[in-house]
Amino acid sequence: MSTTGYIHKEYEPIADLSIIGMNGVEDMLQRVDDYLIDWRQKEVKEKGLSTYKLNAKSIRFGNGEAKGVVYDTVRGHDVFIICDIYNYGVTYKLYGMDAPMSPDDHFQDLKRIIGAIGGKARRITVIMPMLYQGRQDARQMRESLDCAIALQELEKMGVENIISFDVHEPKVQNAIPLSGFENVYPTYQMIKAFVNTEKDIKVDKEHLMIISPDAGGMKRCIYYSAVMGVDLGMFYKRRDYTRIENGKNPVVSHQFLGEDVNGKDVILIDDMIASGETLIDAAIKLRERGANKIYMFAAFGLFNEGFAKFDKAFEDGLISRVYTTNLIYRKPELRERKWYKEVDMSKYIASIIDVLNSDKSLSELLDPAQKIKALLEK
Repeated sequence: MSTTGYIHKEYEPIADLSIIGMNGVEDMLQRVDDYLIDWRQKEVKEKGLSTYKLNAKSIRFGNGEAKGVVYDTVRGHDVFIICDIYNYGVTYKLYGMDAPMSPDDHFQDLKRIIGAIGGKARRITVIMPMLYQGRQDARQMRESLDCAIALQELEKMGVENIISFDVHEPKVQNAIPLSGFENVYPTYQMIKAFVNTEKDIKVDKEHLMIISPDAGGMKRCIYYSAVMGVDLGMFYKRRDYTRIENGKNPVVSHQFLGEDVNGKDVILIDDMIASGETLIDAAIKLRERGANKIYMFAAFGLFNEGFAKFDKAFEDGLISRVYTTNLIYRKPELRERKWYKEVDMSKYIASIIDVLNSDKSLSELLDPAQKIKALLEK
């Protein structure tokens, strides 16, 4: 398992802790619970606890209707709900057919569980690693603002804090300015997995560069570049705004801005891998410029057009490894790929829950610059 360098302290919890896992997060929920039980031995012994997991379910009827049910008491509890909005591996029966759950289905189930709690909890925190409708965060024309509306819905239902990871556009939190919203980055866990896996890698300006595949990801890449002490480059994507393909304007060309990559290893960093087209195109351009080994980091590996592009890129020697987290659903066959490395985030989530349950500051967990420095010095 990965580690955040987090050391548990015997803080005084503000209320009894309960964690609820929505459909599809059973493995993550168990890992988080195991960490909390291990860290809180004193409380576990005093209260005779065997788990912090709360028995709650979303039950479906044959016609698609559903209801949320909480079987244990939540009165006065500090409740944390973990949900994977994009887990299409969960199915339900709809008129006898197996229907995969969509993000909308998962979000409605989340609201059902909050509704079942019925205002009895002392506080509700939602941990939603990939933010619901996070890509629909701004209005370009006469269109809906789905992410903002969803956040406001959760706020009105009594959710005090929302924890999300590598949000596509962090400014969307302006929709709920009086509620807690934390945008967490898996930077430390990514770098730790990288240096522990790539034993021969040299992290310095002469041998390694950080590359953003587009202008939108520059802030993320600037941080990686700064804490790792290496140079930075980016691609500018020129799009054809006269037409739409697969819901977006197609990319016409990539233009590179940055230092010479010839002979250097590079890390391409993005928030998600959807089709993978942008990252693969950037990798091709970098190889044409003489780049050595090419690695990819992304918090969320959707791979919504399958793995064929990455299989071919690996077979052709274009890419060396792809790193994504276990924050969302991954097909079992993804983990079997030689080019894939999973980054475990369960201890980090457990750490966040442990600190928030005691109303202590998250600043040390949210800014791991010193831990990254110590890691690289080793």
